Amino acid sequence: MSENECLVRASVADVFAVLGDGWSYAAWVVGASRIRDVDAGWPEAGRSIHHSVGAWPLLLNDTTTVQEYEPLRLLRLKVRAWPTGEGQVEFEATDRAGQCHLVMREKALNGPAALIPEAVADPILHARNDETLRRLALLAEGRRH
Repeated sequence: MSENECLVRASVADVFAVLGDGWSYAAWVVGASRIRDVDAGWPEAGRSIHHSVGAWPLLLNDTTTVQEYEPLRLLRLKVRAWPTGEGQVEFEATDRAGQCHLVMREKALNGPAALIPEAVADPILHARNDETLRRLALLAEGRRH
């Protein structure tokens, strides 16, 4: 399982405002290129974001679905990007003196990506998820202004 963390110069509420805005997903998730639809009630468990990955004209349509949501603490997602496979991504937030300590964990669940040895996959996921957290932090920090 790949794990990244950062200290966001914004409140946990600001971070979860971004996580809770399904239409912003493509703005901070590396690899997501557009949002086609967001289920009403996102980010409640069972709700999905319908997105595309890749670059035009090679776009693949898929979904990201909430597995578990605890407001201002945890968001666990099942992410799909077939034909590469499915994974689980988790965001866990804690308050640190008015700032948000955010931990992102990701693991492949099935499909071809799950067959890649962790020693090979982890550095790639770590780099991608570091950029994902950087983008998320910028959006959350921008909410303060």
